[in-house]
Amino acid sequence: MKKVFRIVLVVFFILLFVGTIIFLYQKSQDQPVIYNTKSPEITDIIKKTVATGSVVPRKEIAIKPQGVSGIIETLYVEAGDMIKKGDPIAKIKIIPDMINLNSAESRVNVAQINFEDSELNYNRDKELFDKKVISATDFQKTQLSFRNSRVELQTAKDNLQLIKEGVTKNSASATNTIIRSTIQGMILDIPVKEGNSVIQSNSFNDGTTVAIVADMGEMIFQGKVDETEVGKIVQGMNLELTIGAIEDVKFNAHLEYISPKGVEENGAIQFEIKASVQLKNDFFIRSGYSANAEIVLDKREQVLAVNESLLEFKNDSTFVEIETSEQKFEKRFIKTGLSDGINIEVLEGITKDDKLKGDKKKKIEKIKEEKEEE
Repeated sequence: MKKVFRIVLVVFFILLFVGTIIFLYQKSQDQPVIYNTKSPEITDIIKKTVATGSVVPRKEIAIKPQGVSGIIETLYVEAGDMIKKGDPIAKIKIIPDMINLNSAESRVNVAQINFEDSELNYNRDKELFDKKVISATDFQKTQLSFRNSRVELQTAKDNLQLIKEGVTKNSASATNTIIRSTIQGMILDIPVKEGNSVIQSNSFNDGTTVAIVADMGEMIFQGKVDETEVGKIVQGMNLELTIGAIEDVKFNAHLEYISPKGVEENGAIQFEIKASVQLKNDFFIRSGYSANAEIVLDKREQVLAVNESLLEFKNDSTFVEIETSEQKFEKRFIKTGLSDGINIEVLEGITKDDKLKGDKKKKIEKIKEEKEEE
C-alpha cells in the first residue's frame, strides 16, 4: 500500500512540474497585439481663441457734487431705479466755512452802510435838484452812486445766502445743492447715505461719488487676449459670448477695439479688447457679469479630418499608419491643414475609406475595466 502511495505522489509531482513548465512557456510567448482602427471623417474645423472678461455698460457715469460741499440731506433714488437726464438724485445741506461766512457778513454790513449813506445823499440832492439849486450833472452822479450801492448791497446779501444755503431767492431753480443725473439710465450704486459728508469736484479733488448711473441698453464686453493670439484678431471680427450667470445662452458681439499696449499679468502679456454686445429682450444683463468670448480665428467647413492622436511625426513630415490587410499596417505620408487642437484637416495622402491604426484594444479594454471598478 505504501508503495502505491509513493508512486501516486511521484506521478503527482511530475505532472505538477510539467504543468508549471508548460504554463511558464505559454506566458513567455508574445501575445498578438490587436489595434483598433479609425476612419477619417468629414467635419468642420474651427480654430478659436477664448478671451475672459466681463460685460459692462458702455456709458457708466459717476455723479459728483459740482461747486458745493456739505452733508447729504435727502436721497431721492435708490439702486435699480430708472431715471431721466436732469432728475434729482440727492440734496446737499451746506455747512458753511466760518471764514467765508464771516467775510460775507462783513461785506453785507459794509454794503448796508454805504447804501444808507448813498440814500441820504440822494434824497438831499434830489430836493436841491427839484429846487434847481444844483445842476443835472451833479444830481446824476449822486443818483448813479445810489444805484451802485443798492446793487452792491443786494449782491452782498445774495453771496451770504449762497454761502449759507447754496441758493438765492432770485435763482432758486438753479441751485447746485440738488445733485441731478447727467444721463438717462439706471442707478447702479449709491455709495453714500443720508448724513454722509461729500466734497465737491474741483481742480484738486475728484469729489465724492454720490451715485453711479449707466445706460443698460448698450453693453460691451471687456476682456483680455494673450500676446500669442492678439496678432490673429482684427477689428470687426464676430465673437460668441458665454455669460456665466446665464446658462445655455449665447450672445453675439462685434469686436470694436484692440489695445495697442499690453499689460503684464502673472508673467504673460495681455491686451485689452472691447466688443459691442447684441442684447436679447428675454434676458437682463447686469453690469459686471463675467463672460468668456470665443473668437473664430479660422474655419474650414466639411473637410476630411482625423484625430491628432493618430498622427506620427518625423523631421518635418507627418505620417499615419494605414491598414493594408487584417491588422497589417504601413506608414503613409499625409499633408495636413488647419487644426482645432483635437481634429486636424487632411489635404492629401488618405481617403475617407482608409482605416487608420489606433490604440491597442487590450489597453482600451483595461482602461474601461479600471473605470468600471472605480
